[in-house]
Amino acid sequence: MADPGMSVTPYWELTFDADGDVEGPECDRLLAQVTEHGVRDLIVFAHGWNNDRSGATALYRRFYAPVPALAPRARLGYVGVIWPSMRFSDEPIPDFPKPVAAVAAETAPGPALDKDTRRALLETFPGRAPVIDQLVRMLDEPSRGAGGLPEFGRLVRLLVDAEPPGVADTGEEGEPAVFTEDPATACDAFADALTAVRSPGAPAGFSVPNPWEGAKELLRQATYYTMKRRAGTVGEHGLGPVLGQLAHAAPGVRVHLAGHSFGGRLVSFALRGLPDGVRAVKSVTLLQGAFSHYAFADGLPQDPGRAGALKGRQRLIDGPLVCCYSHFDSALGTFYPLASRLAGDDRSCAGSEIAAVLGPRWGAMGHDGVQAVPGTARLDLAAALAGGLPASGCVNVDAAAVVRRGGPPTGAHSDIVHPELARLVLAAGRIT
Repeated sequence: MADPGMSVTPYWELTFDADGDVEGPECDRLLAQVTEHGVRDLIVFAHGWNNDRSGATALYRRFYAPVPALAPRARLGYVGVIWPSMRFSDEPIPDFPKPVAAVAAETAPGPALDKDTRRALLETFPGRAPVIDQLVRMLDEPSRGAGGLPEFGRLVRLLVDAEPPGVADTGEEGEPAVFTEDPATACDAFADALTAVRSPGAPAGFSVPNPWEGAKELLRQATYYTMKRRAGTVGEHGLGPVLGQLAHAAPGVRVHLAGHSFGGRLVSFALRGLPDGVRAVKSVTLLQGAFSHYAFADGLPQDPGRAGALKGRQRLIDGPLVCCYSHFDSALGTFYPLASRLAGDDRSCAGSEIAAVLGPRWGAMGHDGVQAVPGTARLDLAAALAGGLPASGCVNVDAAAVVRRGGPPTGAHSDIVHPELARLVLAAGRIT
């Protein structure tokens, strides 16, 4: 088992590469040891954006810590999924100590990238060092004015094209227009949105948006888009088949999947990769899921002939699919819909207006929950924890009572380390 400093035991890690290939010895240890330890309920957690293994294990250590006391008689085991993702160092994570570079990134003026973010870009896009170096130089010294934005957009597009396409969340969803249309327009829109989330309620003209800060956001969205596609690949071709092996090696073990941000997409797409007949997954809990709220839809409201990529997959869960959302998550409430559809009149809005103007078409799970799935229940967190969770089907839980802290640009997106949310995972899995 990995990491002797982990807050819970028995704990295993499963490491996947970008293609979904699992590290063999880790997988073998889990399959061999889970029965030896008498595990009855196995919680499998997938992180979202994250720069290294230490950051992922720190999240697991903190999130898992209250679980043994919440379910002292349960025979629990724990898994931390490690997969290649990245975050910009200026994105706040409440309750986690900030590295010096992250503090500098938050306080430094302008769009320049800190060294940790530069390093993360190089690791995320191997073989693209010349492109990344040029992007970094342009953000460090945006002296060429708006005239340099088309070249910046071209270079960002090279990064986007470096990742295999993967599976879209819905039948109508393709590559976001933000990467194909005029880069100057996209950068202006992102700059406006940044101004709005930094100074909510401020009158128009309160500050002049910097298009090069918008350019930095365009680059950030390129990494998000890459992580989103990668999460689906790792889930379907990596974690799903491993869960099938686990069901064969330890047929009595009940599996409970949890995922934050793109990790929510990862564990959801694991349902696509389950071998036929496997019913080991007893619950799925999505914490601020960063993928389309129509992913499980039977038909899209705007196009009933098209369905979500995960249509009906919730029926493979022998229990509920619980989706937590919060309106304090500006990463999903502001930037996700803007990046998903930035064209025509849509680009004229910013900040809290974006979701309202774009409408529900481009929304994310972590902003307003599962949509267009008949019978989906809707609860607040208190009701869910008071025993109100249905035993099956999709359940939207408004978690804004606890998921509420964090600064720009991502807001409360990473504010998930709360005992109430650990309790919710247990409640979804009927772990007493």
